[in-house]
Amino acid sequence: MRLWVCVPVAGIRLDCPAMEPVYRPVIGVARSLLALMDWRVETIGAHHLPPAGGAVIATNHVGYLDFVFVGYGAREQKRLVRFLAKKEVFDHKVAGPLMRGMKHIPVDRFGQTGTALDLSIRALRRGEVIGMFPEGTISRSFVPREGKTGAARMAMGAGVPLVPGAVWGTQRILTKGRPKNFERHIPISVQFDAPIPYEPDDDAGVVTKRLMTSIDQMVTALQESYPVRPKRPEDAWWVPAHLGGTAPTVAEADDIAVREQAERAARRAREERG
Repeated sequence: MRLWVCVPVAGIRLDCPAMEPVYRPVIGVARSLLALMDWRVETIGAHHLPPAGGAVIATNHVGYLDFVFVGYGAREQKRLVRFLAKKEVFDHKVAGPLMRGMKHIPVDRFGQTGTALDLSIRALRRGEVIGMFPEGTISRSFVPREGKTGAARMAMGAGVPLVPGAVWGTQRILTKGRPKNFERHIPISVQFDAPIPYEPDDDAGVVTKRLMTSIDQMVTALQESYPVRPKRPEDAWWVPAHLGGTAPTVAEADDIAVREQAERAARRAREERG
């Protein structure tokens, strides 16, 4: 029997298997679900993830389960990924305790987002892998959108690799504006590429453009190699419009996002008024 000794550093205990009473059982449940549903996950380029030490994984975002499959892809390097997620998920009575138990990091989109950045940099410096979606939200068009600079600022702030990634197929299971689809045998593709080069004094916006270019190239490659095509026109909703599918165009998706943002702002205003 192996004994793990975890030494506190600056008052923070380093990650070790013995200290993952929530994450590892959740991984077991996820693997059982994948086997039951026969969701066939192909992982490409996992060797680009460092086997030890801090790193940021930044990928496109097409479905609510992206974090599950990106985390699953990182398992080949035996890494646990701490994801940034909106604070509302942590407030949920069921999801909240799980998210905190897995040491994911909450982001208050309407408050002090710098807190999440500081927490992430601290975690990176003590050797954690942080996962995030630079677009900030699911792309309804399934086309990578402009990325925010958070991933680059985290990696540069901690001096760790910024690993680009891509995921495809997860939108067929659970995504915005579509009913759940727990169909069996859905193939899922996950890819990682070489860390984005940067110098300590580089502009985070420039580094982010390099990151999103890499992500876009990987998404295109995964779309082209994806082993399934829609059998009927009504099944083409998960295929981007520029590839002949019926997903919203980029312009249509942007319009929907603007309306949703306005609705959320109005709802928050009503709540604040009581």
